[in-house]
Amino acid sequence: MTTLTNRPASANAGHKKALIERLNFFTALALGAISAIVVWRLALQFLPQDAETAQYFNREDKITLLSMVAWFVGFMTGIGALIAPFRWLTGKDLSHDENMYYAGKDMGVKRYFRYTTDHKVVGIQYLVITTVIFFIGGVLAMLIRTNLGHPEGGWIHPQAYNSIVGTHGIVMIVGTIIMVTGPFGNFIMPIMIGARDMAFPRLNALSFWLIVAAAVPLLWGQFIGGITTGWSAYNPLASQAPLGMDGYIMYICIFAISTMVAGANITTTVIRMRAKGMTWNRTPIFIYGTVASVALALPAFPVFFLSQVLSAMDRALGTSFYDTAHGGSGWLYENLFWLMGHPEVYVILIPAVAALMEMAPVFSRNPLFSFNLAVMGIAGISGLSVLVWAHHMYISGWAPLLNAPFMLTTELISIPTGMLFLVLVGTLWRGRIWVTMPMASIFALLWNFMIGGITGIYLSDVPADAFLHGSMYVTAHFHYTLMGAGLTGALASLVYWFPKMTGRMFDKKLSWISFWLTQIGFNIAFIGMFAVGLAGQPRRVEGYAAIFNQGNLITTIGAYMIMAGMLVLLHGLISSWRSGVKAPMNPWQAKTLEWSVANPIPLENFDVLPTVTSDAYGYGKAKS
Repeated sequence: MTTLTNRPASANAGHKKALIERLNFFTALALGAISAIVVWRLALQFLPQDAETAQYFNREDKITLLSMVAWFVGFMTGIGALIAPFRWLTGKDLSHDENMYYAGKDMGVKRYFRYTTDHKVVGIQYLVITTVIFFIGGVLAMLIRTNLGHPEGGWIHPQAYNSIVGTHGIVMIVGTIIMVTGPFGNFIMPIMIGARDMAFPRLNALSFWLIVAAAVPLLWGQFIGGITTGWSAYNPLASQAPLGMDGYIMYICIFAISTMVAGANITTTVIRMRAKGMTWNRTPIFIYGTVASVALALPAFPVFFLSQVLSAMDRALGTSFYDTAHGGSGWLYENLFWLMGHPEVYVILIPAVAALMEMAPVFSRNPLFSFNLAVMGIAGISGLSVLVWAHHMYISGWAPLLNAPFMLTTELISIPTGMLFLVLVGTLWRGRIWVTMPMASIFALLWNFMIGGITGIYLSDVPADAFLHGSMYVTAHFHYTLMGAGLTGALASLVYWFPKMTGRMFDKKLSWISFWLTQIGFNIAFIGMFAVGLAGQPRRVEGYAAIFNQGNLITTIGAYMIMAGMLVLLHGLISSWRSGVKAPMNPWQAKTLEWSVANPIPLENFDVLPTVTSDAYGYGKAKS
């Protein structure tokens, strides 16, 4: 059977394009915008405005939310996400030609702007959107730091400043959640386990385009009041916020669906599609980290989704889930939010650390030190991370008798974390170190995460947290964890797997310049933030007392160094992708399966599925 792209010229000349061939990113934008405008006009026309009905729901919130839902449905229809489900419902599944079209066979660059099911295309799409997310979040961060360059506040209006802080927070949280499992969990993971694709290719494409669809409501919300509540959007404060909060609600709901879909897909792929002979003892540690990450996300993000659905109902329908005056409770929102909010830290951290554990044997030429200990550490962190959420609520007054148990579970999580430290140090010990940017990132992780972990111990202690809670100290702590450790692992993963994803080597000089600028700037910035936090400066404020001026100046200088380092990295990413040195099949001489396939990687990865006979870390006997 011939494919759509291999018809004779005469056949193509008279061929009428099917609907599946016409849909792309631009048709999705157009249909989404039209749907939103139509529903907005209809809602203005038909939703009642009388005072009697107004007590039951807020008309403006209802119109805004309905319009955003219409955008979402229109966009997903316009990108082609609904074609396959509709065809299945009518009993006419996609033909071979249509499936090849969905896979992007022989379509070149166009496949990156379509609903493409090839996991390698989805991985590149995730890499691009993650870069865009970090660019936007970084710009917002620099606006914050520039505004804080003067003690009495800067040139940004306080309400706009609050919106920038909230938007920066949620944008960066989403970016860090997908920064490893998105690009590398999609592109690298199926090849690493010896599979031809993901278990559910259409769901794989769906998980990506849901994130794109979610971005517009968040951007929309910036023009109708923004996010003035901080990234956590606590209720009942969020119920009283401007219309921009509806954009936050839609953003989180759509992203939560994406995360659930991706989590189910990745978990099924790893469990059911590993190569013959790849027992769990021979499965690379990066796979364990990826599965643990999405396994945590699967129960956590539906809870976050629910919290936002209830918030939308309070805003638009006049319910009182979070309104204490009518029987609701703000503590309900705090519990729902942090049931997601702390596992989410490890959703971000575990795959990044696992990626660095994957690289440690390659660049030390040592076997991974105690593979079983690494798996136990990942499992221990995953299990304990769902039992610590209420340490964020020590000062809220909720269930004070539970403070001691949550303090205990929070401190216990340092034990499995220490196991991962031990694995990394043991792997490097007496190794033949090959000093590359990914290798240096392992040392940076150990340094940064040690600071993040030790400073976190004080926040787990109730009396100390009573003093530090709500200060810049907390902001510095979680940046050391999420950026100092998580983002460091993600950037190392980019340089390490870049040759396999693009067929070119990442510019070595630019990777080193970026590494040092980013790491030095990061430590300057957030050690300065620790200092002002310990001195009492609160977070999320537009101005501060002159006593904190020196510490904030140091933090701002460090932030500009981080910005310079990330811009160098962006330049390196673009220039290396366009004109970098062509990469050999296995430039690092690694032993995992992704390095056994040729560049460029064939559509189905392997002509013959591999058989695994040993683990991927056989670099010689461990030294005693």
